[in-house]
Amino acid sequence: MKNKKINYRQAGVDIEAGNKAVQLIKEKVRSTFSPSVLTEIGGFGSLYDLGSVIKDYDQPVLVQSIDGVGTKTIIARKMKKWDTIGIDLLSAAANDIIVMGARPLTFLDYIANDKLMPNVINEIMTGITKGCQETGVSIVGGETAEMPDTYLPGEHDLVGIITGVVEKSKIITGKSITLNDVILGLPSSGLHTNGYSLARKLFFEIENYKTNSKIPELGATIGEILLEPHINYTNHIKSLLDKKLDIKGIAHITGGGLLENIPRILPNQYDVIIKKQSWPSLPVFKIMKSIGNIDDIEMFRTFNMGIGLVIIVSPSEEKKVKKILKPLSAVYNIGHVIKGNKKLRLA
Repeated sequence: MKNKKINYRQAGVDIEAGNKAVQLIKEKVRSTFSPSVLTEIGGFGSLYDLGSVIKDYDQPVLVQSIDGVGTKTIIARKMKKWDTIGIDLLSAAANDIIVMGARPLTFLDYIANDKLMPNVINEIMTGITKGCQETGVSIVGGETAEMPDTYLPGEHDLVGIITGVVEKSKIITGKSITLNDVILGLPSSGLHTNGYSLARKLFFEIENYKTNSKIPELGATIGEILLEPHINYTNHIKSLLDKKLDIKGIAHITGGGLLENIPRILPNQYDVIIKKQSWPSLPVFKIMKSIGNIDDIEMFRTFNMGIGLVIIVSPSEEKKVKKILKPLSAVYNIGHVIKGNKKLRLA
């Protein structure tokens, strides 16, 4: 008996859907191109001319990072709203290199799922391109992977790779941090992209809420609060560097929360004291703490607690930072540096 003829689509991979997705996003991606982008969409690799970039640097150093949005994609699926997690993806990656004083240049995205849905890819790319346009980043390539039996039905996995440049002598490392330097916190918009596995357990398993459930203190549905986009602080830091402020250290408050991210940039002989009541607390964190009866240490290790980025400067620079950032963000003095051994203490 002759075997029945089958094709790739019957095995679960739709090449035509992939081609349609590319056509839908092509103009969005092209809108992020700078004159330095030398290749069109669809090539095997991407070419980026560094000539116009490095002329402004004596010793240019490339800075790269890779990040994702974790299980926040599950909230997007539940809400059937995909246009904000692309913003999250760029923000998560960009914030990880601006902490070194880098200027982001290029971005690559990887979007994987069990079954390719071109309209969903288009929505995700809407968010990515919006973030890139706002911060001058070029999308130079990407990958959409349709992998049945690898990903759960309807779920997506997002990964972003960013490359930036910084002058070697101006890399921000934290090594100049010293006694009595001040810790300045820039507010987050919510959870950003961390702590979602715990948040989902609290809201959807323990309390049995739905994404459209409303809690009066939140002022919106749970789904809307959890999908609030991750703030991209690129323009914030650029505005400070353009004014040649002496920034000693910057920490992006991601996985590990305030408790673990600030110590990453401290010299070995110093601790920081963080004053818990020194910035407005977002209701979502208070509610989650109450639902799970979670102690402070666990909260500050899992969530950003309303602070998305930390800047460490000498006391004399505090007023300058606040003045420059006033059009972009509130700035809170949340603590200071003391003698110790790379720990964060809550007060």
